[in-house]
Amino acid sequence: MRSPKRPRTTAAVTAAALAGLLAAAVAFGTAATTATASTTARGSAGDRGPGADRAWSLVDRSPGLVRPRALTVDGSLGKRRAAQEIRLAQQLYTFWNTGDRRYLDAAVDRDFRDNTLPEGRPQGPAGPAFASRAFRAAVPDLSCELADLMITGDRITARLVFRGHFTGVSDGVAGHGQRVEFNAIDIQHVGTDRITEDWHIEDNRTLLAQLGAATG
Repeated sequence: MRSPKRPRTTAAVTAAALAGLLAAAVAFGTAATTATASTTARGSAGDRGPGADRAWSLVDRSPGLVRPRALTVDGSLGKRRAAQEIRLAQQLYTFWNTGDRRYLDAAVDRDFRDNTLPEGRPQGPAGPAFASRAFRAAVPDLSCELADLMITGDRITARLVFRGHFTGVSDGVAGHGQRVEFNAIDIQHVGTDRITEDWHIEDNRTLLAQLGAATG
């Protein structure tokens, strides 16, 4: 997730970020179509049935970890690998939900790379930590809902909903309790043990409007 501080606003930068994300999505989508044509187990929290039961049985129920509201799992993946990737996603988005660095450290590799790195954010694991601190300075009660989670091969794709209230300070501007709610899409590449790289895009237009910083 990008920090609201010093957001990129030029068309060129936005186009470059979109191009990188879409290129990754195309490559991911081609592989996923072949691998999961008839083997995907999917379901939402209220679903029942063999496919949904298999998917939900892989979710880590440990206290404190966020859980997906909707889940799709590549049926060609072994149970251990699928459960590992689901847990990595839960750990990463628990970090975004709480700001607790230990969840980030458990989820991402020490050589993690952000392929859509926003201007002003450090590369590597320090980047998400930096963004979380900056955003929570503006929205102290920030929460992250893992609305949709798709596990396919060595890719994690997530749709996130961030919520909170602008009661802090963003780029020198103090909030007045404005409600914040916006979506983000992540694609994470999983290595042997942890997430090694990602691509992400956020609805910054909505966010900036809610922060009172929209430029039109």
